[in-house]
Amino acid sequence: MKQLQVQVEKKSSLVCANPRTLRESSSSQRNGGERGRRARCGTAIARSTAMAFANRAQAGEMLATRLQGYKGRRPLVLAIPRGAVPMAKIIADGLEGELDVILVRKLRAPHNPELAIGSIDDTGAVYLDPDTRELWDEPYLDAEKNAQLATLRERRRMYEPVGPPVDIAGRVVIVVDDGVATGSTMIAALRAVRARKPSRLIAAVGVASTEALRLIRREADEVVCLEAPAILYAIGYHFRDFAQVSDEEVVATLRKARTSPAAHARG
Repeated sequence: MKQLQVQVEKKSSLVCANPRTLRESSSSQRNGGERGRRARCGTAIARSTAMAFANRAQAGEMLATRLQGYKGRRPLVLAIPRGAVPMAKIIADGLEGELDVILVRKLRAPHNPELAIGSIDDTGAVYLDPDTRELWDEPYLDAEKNAQLATLRERRRMYEPVGPPVDIAGRVVIVVDDGVATGSTMIAALRAVRARKPSRLIAAVGVASTEALRLIRREADEVVCLEAPAILYAIGYHFRDFAQVSDEEVVATLRKARTSPAAHARG
């Protein structure tokens, strides 16, 4: 039986919504709009008290430090695009590893696109969160799957000029995301990677809910998380700078990683 390791740098409290509360807020948005959502979440949320990182770069540097045990083992660092790509580049550089992406997309809840009801990878494999089953019907799910799969295929087409996906078999693989709320996207990514037979599979995240960590532990050999609030409202509350990362930035980062002298030396 595989050994499971979970490392959590820091626990903090954040007054707002866990996935169950977010599901409830989906109903409140339909019935009471923003006022209902705020009443349910509470007005005690304050960015200044929740922020843990200056930006994704800082989180990436901290994760690289926590993962130093894999330096010299040529780990493959897979980012979940787009936000995690800058973090994963820092980790890959710090561990003398290789950078690539794993393409998965969140399946969004009706009326609440921030809430994941599941996720889908670029092969069409779907993971559904059983706790959100009452939120959707089959026609909605089919439409959402088709929309997200189309996005994934377009993204794969956009990234193709960088080169084909790196072979995972037999590698130490670190899957990176900036934050994990429900766990759906990370679970889909880990399952997609596991199917390609890595020698060891690690999940590395900046911030995650405690419930998401519980679910991720079942999928990975090791989980490294820097910030684990008891209740998580939004990933962005934990970063002072949480700017969007564009597809163009992702392509540029991947191209730079694959053409650098260090990458050729490692390859």
